[in-house]
Amino acid sequence: MERLKTNALSKSYGGTHALKDISMDIIAGEVHALCGENGAGKSTLIKILSGVERPDTGKVHWRDAPLPLGKVDAIEAHGVVAVHQEPVIFPHLNAVDNLFVGREHAMACGIWLNQASMRKQTQNILATLGEALSVTEPVGEMSLAQRQMVSMARALIHQCRILILDEPTASLSARESASLFGRINVLKEQGVGILYVSHRLEEVFKLADRVTVLRDGASVGTWAIKDLNRDTLIKHMVGREVPVAPPTSSPNVKPTKQPVIEVSALCRKGAFNDISFHIQPGEILGMSGLVGAGRSEIARALFGVDRFDSGNILYGGRTWTSLTIQDAIAHGIAMVPEDRQLQGLVLPLSVETNLLLPSLANHECFRGLDQGTMRSTAGDLVTQLGIKTESPSKPAESLSGGNQQKIVIGKWLHTHPTLLILDEPTRGVDVGAKSEVHRIIQALAAKGTAILLISSELPEILSLSDRIMVLCGGCNQGILSRQEATQEILLRRSLPTDSGRDI
Repeated sequence: MERLKTNALSKSYGGTHALKDISMDIIAGEVHALCGENGAGKSTLIKILSGVERPDTGKVHWRDAPLPLGKVDAIEAHGVVAVHQEPVIFPHLNAVDNLFVGREHAMACGIWLNQASMRKQTQNILATLGEALSVTEPVGEMSLAQRQMVSMARALIHQCRILILDEPTASLSARESASLFGRINVLKEQGVGILYVSHRLEEVFKLADRVTVLRDGASVGTWAIKDLNRDTLIKHMVGREVPVAPPTSSPNVKPTKQPVIEVSALCRKGAFNDISFHIQPGEILGMSGLVGAGRSEIARALFGVDRFDSGNILYGGRTWTSLTIQDAIAHGIAMVPEDRQLQGLVLPLSVETNLLLPSLANHECFRGLDQGTMRSTAGDLVTQLGIKTESPSKPAESLSGGNQQKIVIGKWLHTHPTLLILDEPTRGVDVGAKSEVHRIIQALAAKGTAILLISSELPEILSLSDRIMVLCGGCNQGILSRQEATQEILLRRSLPTDSGRDI
């Protein structure tokens, strides 16, 4: 039986032990889930298995032969391919070039590239993933979800035997996730071994045959999925009970209050059309829809990242027909973007600096910046958010994806925003941290902050929102109260009319 086997893998970064003596195996034809909190060592293990990092000690065998660790190309040549949480792509190249870079198809004469063949194969593999995106558009201009699907297609097109998926649905809609699950089951039947890393435990129980749990860099154990339930798995992951945040009761929302923001007939060609809504103090307005429906584009317009063509925004006692990021921040609007690495963080800078970037003016003194108050404020935020870092002076790029997400959220907390825009706030965040993020969102709403919540996780939208606006093709399909909304209704409204019967 073919299997990928790790033997006593260990890896340290400075004084931090990222992995401690990890031994496990992935069998061909099974889905093996890897679970654990942010900082548990999952990303480090993936980097070693895919050739990005070398372990300090230990070996990895495939078909009983040692793999050349630390060499991505050599490991991929053995059929071991990883799709990382943050898509690894060439942004200036199109999907075809990204899929075939280094493996281009030549014409029979051997001089020219066979562009037609590569384009056709790219379209076919994307179709199996439920995607019909343009294969000639630069990948850097695509949404995060589309870039993720291109990264997935690159792995599949090269006939991998072991496929490592790191949070593959973190930026996908329910429909795209369903297409991916179907593809995973086909690969499993074809004898591909899959290491599946996800914080969405419902996916783990839906797909996995076995699950290995890491905690603080060490293996807690490996179990057949049939021998576990959700509560037991969570307890293995975090070592404690994790409370589930109750649905928001929103006693602070007063229908008679003046809305914090009123959006009227907002339009931007090719992105969204005739969008109108309002959010009251202390209200959480959920925004649901498929990837590409215009949710992030609306959020970017409200925060001044992108201009809108027509319509207006009534906010802060003023009607805005255009808005800049500086205007938004100065008037108490904060935003947590979908793509934390490109839009939410300055990765080479320290955790402390990233946490304080929106509020550096608050730490000015006659000598410049008051380093003492900066360290104190950043330290409090690190503790409050449970950010796992050896030191606040460490660069943000050294942290796990979930801990990076906590920084992106945390940097706005002490600015006390009037309106907080959250675009996929728990993407790539573990179950314990997700509970804490939900608690923070509810606490901010209880204090009167108006919140626009964008999420592809329907249970998250349904549990946190007071009202839910559904988008399809850049158009508002209606706003529902929490009592009216169900997962089926939200999904039906998010689909084009000719696709509604598929549900």
